[in-house]
Amino acid sequence: MRWFWAAGTAALWLVLTGLVVWRERRAKAAARARSAAMAGPGEAVLVAFASQTGFAEELAWMTAKALQDGGVGARVLSFADLDLAALKAASRALLIVSTTGEGDPPDTAARFVRKLMGEAADLKGLRFGLLALGDRSYDQFCGFGHAVDGWLRRSDAEALFDVVEVDNGEAGAVRRWQHQLNQITGSIAAPDWAPAAFDPWRLVERTLVNPGSPGGAAYHLAFEPVGRLGDWAAGDIAEVGLPERDGATPGAREYSIASLPSDGRVECLIRLMRHPDGTPGLASGWLTQDLAVGDQIGMRLRPNRSFHGPADETPMILIGNGTGIAGLRAHLKARTAAGGGAWLLFGERTQAHDAFFDEELQAWLTSGVLRRLDRCFSRDEGDGRYVQDLTAEASDELRAWVARGAVIYVCGSLEGMSQGVHAALEAALGAEQVLELLEDGRYRRDVY
Repeated sequence: MRWFWAAGTAALWLVLTGLVVWRERRAKAAARARSAAMAGPGEAVLVAFASQTGFAEELAWMTAKALQDGGVGARVLSFADLDLAALKAASRALLIVSTTGEGDPPDTAARFVRKLMGEAADLKGLRFGLLALGDRSYDQFCGFGHAVDGWLRRSDAEALFDVVEVDNGEAGAVRRWQHQLNQITGSIAAPDWAPAAFDPWRLVERTLVNPGSPGGAAYHLAFEPVGRLGDWAAGDIAEVGLPERDGATPGAREYSIASLPSDGRVECLIRLMRHPDGTPGLASGWLTQDLAVGDQIGMRLRPNRSFHGPADETPMILIGNGTGIAGLRAHLKARTAAGGGAWLLFGERTQAHDAFFDEELQAWLTSGVLRRLDRCFSRDEGDGRYVQDLTAEASDELRAWVARGAVIYVCGSLEGMSQGVHAALEAALGAEQVLELLEDGRYRRDVY
């Protein structure tokens, strides 16, 4: 009987792994078909992207379309599929490269970094241009983009122009990139790369979910569309346009969507941030304090393919802290009790005040959507643990879930939590296996 169950477990693991691989291959096949249609009969420009939240991928396809409209073929590849052969085969390459945190590469570029960037290659004859996406609030602004640029130059590739740096999607920098594309195609008119318009949404509910918490106040907000509902998936992002202030428009802020289209509304979990002098943050202060229920905002929904979930049959390990539970909640909503199940590891300050969405989590435990729930509260007497401590304590079970084909999704704070969880995963699974999970898309992060 023990042999029977062992064989059954192994067979289930193979089926689940096959489903993950099949889904990834189907998505890649669709992208390859789209890319092939844009390449045309002649020599195509290689357009490669390293994307964490989807913006670099979006710009890559826009770049390819601009080249195609100008009579130049384009071949689009993710850094996950980019290798030395592809670079050697190209005479011209345009790279759109995001940086996460302090100079780190996006998760999809892990294999490229490990296999290629350790030493210079022979790329004579390759001419390249690079668009680096980043955030100036970090010391290593566009750090990974500059690392790729340096590696290409050390490999004797020739730069077509200096690196174009983009701070949080700044429009002027994107226009400089468009100008460089015009130099390649000989076109005069710049394509319209204006982002999708903000749609009107109405705030219909706002609830303080942690009154009395020693941490910052967190609010559950719900917005209903004024017009068409639209479509999105678990893992996608809501971009909220901020109102004009002092004659200037401060742009948009991104929030994980905590709901599904079947809910009929977009829900978010937003913490009120405060500056050192006590004044509220520009976006969080407006959304949680100034905006009245019934007021309208401008919002657009953006796909975040790198954080989309697997097939329902695939087990999910969900790890997060604070308001990061918003993105994880959407994944739990998308799963069924008949599927592969989910395991949530979550950390906050106090159980009495910060057990976000507790009633839903208990219901998912009862139904079987959640097979296991581990929570810790750092300010509670007798606890004092963080979610990375939970991860370390559950090493044996983590190994068992991963062996069954589980994927790992992490959502929450970049500083502290995500690094701590990553270190705990390496200690539990081994650094090599964690890297393999990252490269295979079985370990995904949405951290901020």
